[in-house]
Amino acid sequence: MTVQLKKPVASATPVHLVDKASFQASTQGLPAATRQWMATTGFVGAPDTHALVPDAEGRLAAVWAGVKSADHPYALAALPRALPEGRYRLGAEGLKADLQAAALSWELGAYVFDLYKAPKRAAAELQMAPSEAASRGLLLATAIAATRDLVNTPAEHLGPAELSAAVKAVARAHGAKFREVVGDALLKSGFPAVHAVGRASSRPPRLIELNWGNPKHRKLTLVGKGVCFDSGGLDLKPADGMRWMKKDMGGAANALGLATMVMALKLPVNLQLLIPAVENAVSGNAFRPGDVIKTRKGLHIEIGNTDAEGRVILCDALAYAAERNPELVIDLATLTGAARVALGPQLPALFCRRMDLARELVDLGLQLEDPVWHLPLWKGYHPLIESDIADIVNTGRGPMAGAVTAALFLEDFVPESLDWLHLDLFAWNDAARPGRPVGGEAQALRTLLAYLEDRFGD
Repeated sequence: MTVQLKKPVASATPVHLVDKASFQASTQGLPAATRQWMATTGFVGAPDTHALVPDAEGRLAAVWAGVKSADHPYALAALPRALPEGRYRLGAEGLKADLQAAALSWELGAYVFDLYKAPKRAAAELQMAPSEAASRGLLLATAIAATRDLVNTPAEHLGPAELSAAVKAVARAHGAKFREVVGDALLKSGFPAVHAVGRASSRPPRLIELNWGNPKHRKLTLVGKGVCFDSGGLDLKPADGMRWMKKDMGGAANALGLATMVMALKLPVNLQLLIPAVENAVSGNAFRPGDVIKTRKGLHIEIGNTDAEGRVILCDALAYAAERNPELVIDLATLTGAARVALGPQLPALFCRRMDLARELVDLGLQLEDPVWHLPLWKGYHPLIESDIADIVNTGRGPMAGAVTAALFLEDFVPESLDWLHLDLFAWNDAARPGRPVGGEAQALRTLLAYLEDRFGD
């Protein structure tokens, strides 16, 4: 941890927060030499900038950090790997720091994926007096970092079994129950679609399940797409399309990250986490275009394209989730390129049957700087996924509205009586921003957690 929750040592360098609007008022009482130094370096409190202020001997005396706002979730994220190594504390000048945002943003700003390559230097350490707000910020950052680590890990070292082990470790840490159904046992247990997609790999497919909480509490089910590598199957992806397919389990990683937050904060829910975990590989027994697969719900799927496998494994998990009649089901999946074409990498597509709930989540995401964007479950497009020889086909009839038709496909496996959210996310940063390096990402988790706390909290 780069954030240490303990009384700061006297020698820790103070970090003062300021924004552009408050810059003049916050700095007018500083010594003339300090103000001149800021003017010389061009520091005016712009977000993600900082000024190192020396003392009379030329040693570092203080840091002034420009922020968008003190409560911004990435307020201090630009500092940990830019400041000189050492110990820092929150200063008393300028804006009053938001303790949760400070802990969250500093820890995320220090994040690197270092499984194979050590960082060139250690991040600067922030010492904060223990508080509930700082502890929460650190808890969120830890879950987000774990989510990123899973997405960043190459498929060679994160197949279905390793993903299962990660869920089992989280279950053990929080006293949750863990079970999995592996390989041909999926057929006996009623998960034929998961088996069909994953059977071609030498690494057996599985349905991973975690259960936690008081059975008397209201039921919440999270479902995550766990395609640990997606070759496209027999409809093989081109090289460029396959390059980053280690991240096709990003939905599972994000669902596990959200489950971790729920358990760590002891939200009063009866939680179920479901992850269908497979590798979409090519071999003699791979499922084929034109095949018809029976699902757990009893609906038959015609396979229009083996590269639309995520929705095929999710349909069994969603049908299983519905059997216990939870109050809310949320599925997270790196499901369609169409969602990225429509919204780009930073905006997960949100599908929801209730317009009021969708608007609430969009507004909450904007408020928390953790956005989602509502796309419609447009019933008029359902004929695009209707098959001549089966109940439904896993591809639309053309390139239009691909994210919508994929969501409509999933909706067929979720009873109308259930509240259901579907998030089609990227789980990846394709360009670096402070606290968000290129690579795996947790998306919409803080927004979903805030909604769950409001809905289920005491």
